[in-house]
Order: sequence, then C-alpha cells, then structure tokens
Amino acid sequence: MALIKVSLLDGRPGELHSLFGWLQRADELRGRVRTLSRQPGPDEMGGAMEIISVALGSGGAAAVLAGALNTWLQSRRARISVEFVVEETGETLRKVEIEAGNAGAVKELYDTLSADRKVS
Repeated sequence: MALIKVSLLDGRPGELHSLFGWLQRADELRGRVRTLSRQPGPDEMGGAMEIISVALGSGGAAAVLAGALNTWLQSRRARISVEFVVEETGETLRKVEIEAGNAGAVKELYDTLSADRKVS
C-alpha cells in the first residue's frame, strides 16, 4: 500500500482546504483522505492543516487521485508537492512539484509508478 502526501508550495492558504474537500467528494477516495500537520522548522509557526494524505491500495484509487488532482489544478494558480510513500516502510518512492500549468505531470507520475507496480 502507498501513502500519497500532498502539500501546498504556494497559492492561497485556503487552497489546501479546497483540495481536501475536492478529494473527499470522490467516491473511490472516501475514507482514504485525511489531514496531517507538518512539524514546523525552528523559525516557523505550524498551521492546523499543512498536508493531505491519501492511502492507496488496489482498486484503481491511484488513477482516481491522479485525475482529481489534475482537474483541481486546472482551475487553480497553485503549486503543490506530491510525495509517493510506501506506507509500511515510510520509504519515499518519488516526490514531485507540480504547477497548475503542468497538471498532466500527475498522470505521468502515476503512469511511471504503475509501470513499476509500486502503486495500484
């Protein structure tokens, strides 16, 4: 099983809340989406919600997530970081930054990981 961590790199602070609500509305992702707080650095103040995590297993949830991120980004001027992590070990398989103008990179990243059979 893989865990996808999505964080906002730039954009309005409410964008992450918007994305969280967007992902929760996808039937295939229901019960798999939650929020996490990031540990603030020494000179930072932490926020209430700074990371969205999505647990992926079998059944095509990764394709649904890629499509949802792609659609959400098309109507935004945000830049996000998407990190694919093996849930059991915490190993980061891939981390990519995606801008609204390059939302197709989510699909390409999913295709690459699917070909390696790391995510389904």
